[in-house]
Amino acid sequence: MNKSLIAIIAIAIVGVASAFAISPYFTESTIDEELPAGSIVQPMMEDVMEDKMMEDVMEDKMMETIHMSYSGTFIGVGDGIHDAQGNVYTIPLEDGSNVLRLENFESTNGPDLFVYLATDDGASEFINLGELKANKGNQNYEIPDDADLTKYNKVLIWCKAFGVLFGSAQLST
Repeated sequence: MNKSLIAIIAIAIVGVASAFAISPYFTESTIDEELPAGSIVQPMMEDVMEDKMMEDVMEDKMMETIHMSYSGTFIGVGDGIHDAQGNVYTIPLEDGSNVLRLENFESTNGPDLFVYLATDDGASEFINLGELKANKGNQNYEIPDDADLTKYNKVLIWCKAFGVLFGSAQLST
């Protein structure tokens, strides 16, 4: 009788853990956050404007674009299970702070996913920017004022529960 009870408890624990680990793969979430308020804008270069607008419209209106300090592109780990793709960049704000923006972002879902600024793909040294808001879409994360982006120049999508990388992007100027 005692062995049966232990077996039942073990099966229940394995079942709950499996449900926790597997359930995110069956749910998708999408977010589309606006660009952060106070984003610093700069005039678009003339040659870019010509590609985007007709000449007569260009004379009537001055185009502006968001200023990006650092940018990168996500690369998945390539194991067929964990993946992340899309663009990432930092946006300076008028108050002197910075925001990390994931754009056209898509990741396989998983449990306990976080956004890290890190020194390497192994997350040996990192700054936790918070839980991934959704596995698809455009999203913003506040960067701490003391974050050195020349040191923490990797953006990771990291499964905290299992210590697994889903994808990374190298930030460069």
